[in-house]
Amino acid sequence: MLYTGTDWNFSILRNCFHAIEEIAHNELGLETFPNRIEVITSEQMLDVYTSHGMPISYPHWSAGKRFVGHENSYKRGLMGLAYEVVINSSPCISYLMEENTATMQALVIAHAAFGHNHFFRNNRLFREWTDPTQILNYLEFARSYIAKCEERHGIRAVERILDAAHALQGQGVDRHTGNKRLDLKHESDRARERRAYEDSQYNDLWRTLPDRETDAGDVNSSDTPIGGLPEENILYFLEKNAPRLEPWEREIIRIVRLTAQYFYPQPQVKVMNEGCATWTHNVIMHRLHRKGLIDDAAIMEAIHSTTNVITQRGFDEGGGPGFNPYALGLAMMNDIARMCENPTEEDRAWFPDFAGNGDPLGTLKHAWAEYRDESFIQQFLSPKVIRDLRLFRLTDDAAQPYLLVDAIHNEAGYRDIRRSVAASYDPGSLAEEIEIVGVDLSGDRVLKLEHRTRPGHLLHATDARLTLGHLAELWGYGVALKEIDSQNGKELASYHAA
Repeated sequence: MLYTGTDWNFSILRNCFHAIEEIAHNELGLETFPNRIEVITSEQMLDVYTSHGMPISYPHWSAGKRFVGHENSYKRGLMGLAYEVVINSSPCISYLMEENTATMQALVIAHAAFGHNHFFRNNRLFREWTDPTQILNYLEFARSYIAKCEERHGIRAVERILDAAHALQGQGVDRHTGNKRLDLKHESDRARERRAYEDSQYNDLWRTLPDRETDAGDVNSSDTPIGGLPEENILYFLEKNAPRLEPWEREIIRIVRLTAQYFYPQPQVKVMNEGCATWTHNVIMHRLHRKGLIDDAAIMEAIHSTTNVITQRGFDEGGGPGFNPYALGLAMMNDIARMCENPTEEDRAWFPDFAGNGDPLGTLKHAWAEYRDESFIQQFLSPKVIRDLRLFRLTDDAAQPYLLVDAIHNEAGYRDIRRSVAASYDPGSLAEEIEIVGVDLSGDRVLKLEHRTRPGHLLHATDARLTLGHLAELWGYGVALKEIDSQNGKELASYHAA
């Protein structure tokens, strides 16, 4: 028996980790990065929340604001803290709350250190877009670089750039460039070389010269047209082309852009990532129980906790309009495993490629590695899960005085419901389609942007004006944005900032 009761110590944690590792690697065949487990307090967990789950972050006032907000909500009982936080890095860092019981520590080790860890290492999006071996070094470089910029140029000057870059970071990622894995070690080495060169060229006597009003025409008088338009990555465009930015300001924009790029895959695989981790911890905890390593009380606590996590609350019960990713993910993972071993005639008709193949683990590993949420649901959501979750489709047509149930539990309805659920995870809906379409460098230098709208999805006017103000701050000249109906090309709204 690994432990009895709720108390734990580091010897128990070590034994639990080795027992779980034995099942994860030798029985389930999971492939993971090396693990690092850290036990932290609730206040340290609030710190982790503040830095978006990362152990290192550069200084910015918004971090303090987030910490105070989370702390007040936690102390007033308005929010709880996660049992764990895990980072996509190598080694993979898992934070465990010290208030957890022994069973919860074992459960979150199985969940985070092996479930999430396997997904991070094997899913194609993470493999192509992230560099887990370098992210911690790059974050350390970013913190050091920005701290030195604050010393040299002042905190307010640095925050002016960070505020503007943060406002635009949702439009600061590459979405359609294919296999373009970040080389963060090269990025930090290149920035260090640039800073060393600037330091070697710096002469303090220049600081003693009187200020000279800068004329707009002599900052960058090149009339060379900017190529590569339209450009969807606004931060990349500003880093390369903004006429008035200093080199250190461009480097800060680059840091914000690369950090945003690192987090880009995560919202696209949330259902699969949580489903993989929950399925893994569920299997491992039951395996520990069958092997006699944990007692009945421990497995009941694990089942109770898992049940709470995977509860799908109704839209009028605080569940919101979307799915609980744990609930949908685990339901689909369990269903895939069932179809591989005990398929029905319906399963064989819908999923002839894998129903009855007798290899649930191999089928799940293939899905975890090769799909994202949208394509996973489109490929694997079965009629049984649709029935179990009581899904149907409701159409709300503003031109009609009634709501229409247009997809129910029949052959056509299953396909329509599956298509609609998959569409709700379309990566194209996660961010608005806004592109830089032109700029006249020999004229007024106004930066022109277009927003290709989806039906009924115009920008919020106040947010658009504030964000354009930040964009104008970085560009150094005026900016203009038009909202265009993507169906008929009609202009729906326009905004300007100078």
